[in-house]
Amino acid sequence: MFFNAIKRATLAVALIVAATAPGLADVWPTKNVRIVVPFGAGSTPDVVARLIADQLQQRHPSAAFVVENKPGASGNLGTDMVAKAEPDGSTIGISIGGPLAINTLLFSKLPYDPQKDLAPITQLLTQPSVLAVNPALGVNTVAELVVLLKKNPGKYNFASIGNGSVSHLAMEAVAITAGVTMVHVAYPSSPQAITAVIRNDAQMACLPAISVTPQAQNGAVKILAVTTATRSPFLPDVPTLKESGVDVEADAWNGLVAPAGTPKAVIDAINKDVVDIVKLPAVREKLAAQLMEPVGGTPEALRALMLNEIERWKPVIEKANVKVN
Repeated sequence: MFFNAIKRATLAVALIVAATAPGLADVWPTKNVRIVVPFGAGSTPDVVARLIADQLQQRHPSAAFVVENKPGASGNLGTDMVAKAEPDGSTIGISIGGPLAINTLLFSKLPYDPQKDLAPITQLLTQPSVLAVNPALGVNTVAELVVLLKKNPGKYNFASIGNGSVSHLAMEAVAITAGVTMVHVAYPSSPQAITAVIRNDAQMACLPAISVTPQAQNGAVKILAVTTATRSPFLPDVPTLKESGVDVEADAWNGLVAPAGTPKAVIDAINKDVVDIVKLPAVREKLAAQLMEPVGGTPEALRALMLNEIERWKPVIEKANVKVN
């Protein structure tokens, strides 16, 4: 009886603690929330931010969720805004591999340190890129492209969406791995880069699949490979670069971050909300329309991804001597 009494007392205390402890919904949001996007309206992070903001608004009608675009300096400007915001959950940011990792290798000085000044929340999604060529190039596989480039070093151009972008680095990695030489031509955006390939101003490019597939469907360009580690469910018949004999992997991803110092309870509350949101069938459907796969995961997994991006691209950047400033 004595031990039963102890058990009953322990259970009673546990129930009282559970009843009085604040739930995740009580922790965040405690005020209006701005979601900073370090790129312009219509960019992938902007599309995702507005999709998530709409869902958060439905979950928390007492708070306002406002998307704020702060483009500039390859995404550094808006990401720095997040890093320097109050660490109370009222400012979060959606960004990509450049500002969250790779830019530490490309810029001589950043106004923030991604590892020290940002608190990862979750990886939101991954988006395949594809290697596309102008049909006039006369190649149907990556192997045929490599043979052509080796016969004509420095003759052909590749387009990218900016110096130091993943689309640039992926092609530099292809050149290094395959032992070929190409000329880099940077453009301000994916539409301009794919237009350059269509016009044959550049003969090839590695770009987000969503910007290429419509042009491939009408025969304006030809897709040779996807750059992800495995085949994309959106393009199941297209081989990976590795399958094609060039051991290069590159994928575009979006991550959600907060200022460093944001309480763990707040990070956990945001993580739970957003991971649930990206896995909703309606949200998955909207992401799939943009050829995006939802991920969702722990803050630790996003931090590991950020570090992995640095390890992946550092040797490429050094060998290709890529610098932004």
